[in-house]
Amino acid sequence: MRNREAGVAGPELVMQTDTLRVVVLPALGGKIASLRWLPGNVELLQAPLAPYAPRTMEMGFEESDASGIDECLPSVAACAVKTPRGVARVPDHGDFWRLEWQAEQAGSEIRMAATGVSLPLRLERRLQLAGETLSIAYRVRNVGDAAVDYAWSAHPLFAVERGDRVVLPPSVEQVRVEGSAGRLGKKGAEHPWPRSQANGGAVIDLSVAGRIEDGVGDKLFAASPVEGWAAVERRNLGLTVTVQFDPKQAPWLGLWLCYGGWPEGNARRQQCVAIEPCTAPADSLEQAVAGGWARSLAPGQSDQWRMRIAVSRVS
Repeated sequence: MRNREAGVAGPELVMQTDTLRVVVLPALGGKIASLRWLPGNVELLQAPLAPYAPRTMEMGFEESDASGIDECLPSVAACAVKTPRGVARVPDHGDFWRLEWQAEQAGSEIRMAATGVSLPLRLERRLQLAGETLSIAYRVRNVGDAAVDYAWSAHPLFAVERGDRVVLPPSVEQVRVEGSAGRLGKKGAEHPWPRSQANGGAVIDLSVAGRIEDGVGDKLFAASPVEGWAAVERRNLGLTVTVQFDPKQAPWLGLWLCYGGWPEGNARRQQCVAIEPCTAPADSLEQAVAGGWARSLAPGQSDQWRMRIAVSRVS
């Protein structure tokens, strides 16, 4: 199957256990569209803000459904990067959420792949569902004839309600602002985790989810916790959703705390938390290259890493 810009949602691939149901849309950027907790019939991912629709290489992420789990590669932010063949323009949130993926399913395993457009990178994923855990194995390979820089970020948008909590291990004591809709200051500002001060001086607990009426949208970075996990505690549901990763493979952790602060100008806005293991503490590949955080692949070379999303009951 030849990659092309994603059109309508297309056929679903479904994996299910007694507790979890996972729905994948290969034609829509390989999106994991649903992660449903079956005992309570609860959707754990951000619902679509707009109907699924064709995606182009030019559109911004805010023009899409902005839901579920996508992959950000080779950059989160749109940028221009120098390559041996000239300047490459990487679109918003990268290439891969826009593309139709090749996909094959065998029971509780889905193998998927797509080849990028802005840079010659091929991304492969192997999804496996067992019990209450979704495991994702990644492999990115340079399919070009010259070295390629890249930055990768997971992009799981977890639905939250007011009072839910973002739980980070004890090793995370500080976060840095990548972008904020007003309350945390400019890019580069540093804040203690979890209790800090907003711009106006009010003491805030960054770990507590707000209301969609709050208009909050904060993108933060921290060094990856050595413990190798971060979680969202759904207090009213009695559930914890934990993202597990190897901090050596993903040495940075992005946090997207959005309580009605994005997309600006849209009637429907996100109410979610994204826990984003990533390879660079910057959304832009251009900045990652300048800061020495970008990863480079020689022709034919590949990198591999893993991530798991586990759902568990809590009292």
